[in-house]
Amino acid sequence: MTSTPSLTSETNDNQTAPRQIILPRPDDWHIHLRDGDSLKTTVAHAAQSFNRAICMPNLVPPVKTAKEAQAYRERILEALQQADIEDKYKQSFDPRMTLYLTDTTTVTDIQQAAESGVVQAVKLYPAGATTNSADGVTNLSGRNDVFEAMQKYGIPLLIHGEATDSHIDIFDREKQFIDTTLNSLVIQFPELKIVVEHITTGDAADFVLSQNEHVAATITPQHLLFNRNHLLVGGVKPHFYCLPILKRQQHQQVLLDVATSGNPKFFLGTDSAPHATQAKENACGCAGCYSASIALPLYATAFDSVGKIDRLEGFASRFGAQFYGLPVNESSITLVNEPMQVPSSYPYMHDQSLTPLMADETLPWSIKSN
Repeated sequence: MTSTPSLTSETNDNQTAPRQIILPRPDDWHIHLRDGDSLKTTVAHAAQSFNRAICMPNLVPPVKTAKEAQAYRERILEALQQADIEDKYKQSFDPRMTLYLTDTTTVTDIQQAAESGVVQAVKLYPAGATTNSADGVTNLSGRNDVFEAMQKYGIPLLIHGEATDSHIDIFDREKQFIDTTLNSLVIQFPELKIVVEHITTGDAADFVLSQNEHVAATITPQHLLFNRNHLLVGGVKPHFYCLPILKRQQHQQVLLDVATSGNPKFFLGTDSAPHATQAKENACGCAGCYSASIALPLYATAFDSVGKIDRLEGFASRFGAQFYGLPVNESSITLVNEPMQVPSSYPYMHDQSLTPLMADETLPWSIKSN
């Protein structure tokens, strides 16, 4: 059962104060922090909003072993301690690591991951599906022994669910992956915990709803708030470009429906992915929306747009922890229905900048300062 969040609207001198909602501190079950100098920006932003964060392994080179995952976690924690943020965030932020599934991943790799204490899951990128996915799996059936080991050790499989054959329309790739790959995978490994990440279509939502409790999904803020018109009408908007790509408005509505339904199969995963502004705003095709710093106001805006702000607590703070068998965070965060202007950019990697989703726009919700 999901508890009822604290949703208040105080009065003062006959004036109604802005609504506010107090949530157990949320977790981000899908985030890209990158590596090296990127961590100086991304870790600080993530730590100020989230307690736990599942960190994606598609670095260069990718994180393929428990030893590499431990080393990456140590780099994240080092950046955390150097960040110019309050000590409480440095003490509470808990990066959870993932391994990058490849054609050469072994059962021993899975066993060592399970014994490491730091690896939360294994990530499946079909080769060529998204940023830094060249090392992804090319022969899924050849990984059956690995999936059996994951089932045995209780390690979830996180899936970027898109078919990558060049002849498949980019707007159909998620549905094609479900039809040709995902359906057979859940039949063959019924006890394997699976998260279909950043779902974008009604087809994916229906698939997750039709499965047992071992199958769940994350949903990003951009796929709740936007559709392909926002990306394409009036010229291509590079900061709305992500993979899986934004879909039709009818799919956006389904995602809003399931995210705000109170169904524990759906929970927060920002897929926040930094690219330097100069790399996003050219023809390179960099895919990813950067939202770590403003994710909670974005989600609150989406939920409130359909009158379901009271359902945000389950989605943001409870259902993901429940799926992963972890406790709900004891600390809290307060969102208030007061406008905030999204910064135009952040300093990033020496002399570059990082442009967030909705840069220079005003959001109706903000995080309340203590």
